[in-house]
Amino acid sequence: MSESEIRSAENTLKAGTWAITAGALLFSVLTVTPLVRSVTPAGWGWTAPILPVVVDAAVIIVVQLDSVISRLGGNSGFWPALLRWMTGVMTLALNIGNSALHRDWVGVAVHAVAPLLLIVTAEAGLAYRRAINAALTRIAQQQEEEQARERAEHAAEQARQRAETERAQAAREEAERAAREHARQVELERAEREEKRLREEREHALAVEKERTAREAAERQSRIEQENAEREHQARLDRERAEREAAERRRQEERADRERREQTEREERARQEEIRRQEKQRLEQPKVTVPAPARRVSPKAVKQTPRVVQSVVLSDEFTGMTRDAAELALFKLYRDARDASPYEDWEQDPQARPGGDFCGSNLGRRLGRGDGSGRANVKPKFERWYAEYRAAKDASQEKELVGAR
Repeated sequence: MSESEIRSAENTLKAGTWAITAGALLFSVLTVTPLVRSVTPAGWGWTAPILPVVVDAAVIIVVQLDSVISRLGGNSGFWPALLRWMTGVMTLALNIGNSALHRDWVGVAVHAVAPLLLIVTAEAGLAYRRAINAALTRIAQQQEEEQARERAEHAAEQARQRAETERAQAAREEAERAAREHARQVELERAEREEKRLREEREHALAVEKERTAREAAERQSRIEQENAEREHQARLDRERAEREAAERRRQEERADRERREQTEREERARQEEIRRQEKQRLEQPKVTVPAPARRVSPKAVKQTPRVVQSVVLSDEFTGMTRDAAELALFKLYRDARDASPYEDWEQDPQARPGGDFCGSNLGRRLGRGDGSGRANVKPKFERWYAEYRAAKDASQEKELVGAR
């Protein structure tokens, strides 16, 4: 049998031994516990399973250590054998004790099966393991001998091959040395012929090179003169083209400047027309007295007359428009008025100052909201929209200038 087959048999023995041991231990605990409980004083019946568990633990120790000792090829001696037989006899006595006290000989026979089977299995398993260990040792020795023989044969074969290789190498070196001598002689003769041929070729090439150098010098001089004439002609053409392009660019710039001036004049006329239209509309609106916001003032200030501003709240100014549409319509008027304002600071323009058409309070009123909403919400929103409008317009004009250039 091979080593793998022997180890498979050993695994089968191990599995069977532990199966029998587990069954016997479980059966022993279930059988011995009632016997121990019957001889235990009242109140201590819960200790009955301890005795069979202790005996079974000794059985497990014996089976496991016997397996290890047999694998190591040793002999456990007297005390392990005594423990093995003592645990077996104790297990047998405890298992048949209850039936023997009641003179139930059939029960004695039945309960003796598991302990006896455990005892015999432990002894037989020990013998099996020793035999298996001896077989494995013998197989290992045979394998070592076979490997030693193979190593010796391999070493001898290598020595023989090395000797043959050395003889072949010596013969090859001798042949190579003779070939090198012959090749060197042939190379010397070839070198002499090659040197003679090269000397003749150099002399011929030198004569040809002198002739070619003279011819190239003449051609180079002619080519230089021709290139100088072509460069002068090309420079004249480039100057004429540059003058035409400069004249064309000036005409285009003049035309672009004229178009920008015309566009600026048209926009200025449109702004002036819008200012006149708004001024006319403002003058046509009825005037009402709007009291100043109530605030605490000094007695001297109370004597001043209330400020009169022009009403810009038209009953039908944004009739039918949604909230967003009304804001956009009023913003367009606000934007056009600010574009047309002659003041650098829009807040100094009478139209944006308190009481003007486009102050925060009147913006809120024109949208149907309160003064506070106009100052806190509408006016800041229109300022933000106007900043975005100016930024977009400046970017567009810059693109037009770049395109015109």
